[in-house]
Amino acid sequence: MRKEMERIFEEQFQEIQSSAPKELVREYETPEGGKVKEIGPLVYGYSVTIGPDGRPNIKEFGNIRPPGRTGIGTGGRTRKAELIAEREPLADIVTTDKETKVVVELPGITKEDIKINAYDGSAEIIAGKGDRKYKRVVELPPDVDIETARSTFNSGLLEIFFDKKKKPERKGKEIKIE
Repeated sequence: MRKEMERIFEEQFQEIQSSAPKELVREYETPEGGKVKEIGPLVYGYSVTIGPDGRPNIKEFGNIRPPGRTGIGTGGRTRKAELIAEREPLADIVTTDKETKVVVELPGITKEDIKINAYDGSAEIIAGKGDRKYKRVVELPPDVDIETARSTFNSGLLEIFFDKKKKPERKGKEIKIE
């Protein structure tokens, strides 16, 4: 099993190496005259939480897209592993009765380097400083009021708060039967 995993990793690494974005590739000569090609950083991870329905919710992060199926209607083709320049940071959504909070990890960034856009149904976070570039689109619950959005940033942790939409009061009228 270990040999098979090593073979798969080697194949995927070759794919990533051949298609790496220019900003993640560095080539230089050693003092001895040899040539070195560095690619990276390579970041991949996942977070697993158990939802209220008891089912696991897996969220990936990093700048590596692992291979997998491309989706319905593609004839079963598989997507190749790919390396992208922007890291997709770890993000989590916490919902209470009154608000929804989005928490995003952005290490090595200052608040001046962050841009947040909120749309109906999603929030887009873009951040960058030097060679650290992050981008994440977070799907929001339908009851989020984007007009109430506010955020804080402290020690690499971005928190975005959204109030929930107020439910309209049910107005009624008694109807007399004639």
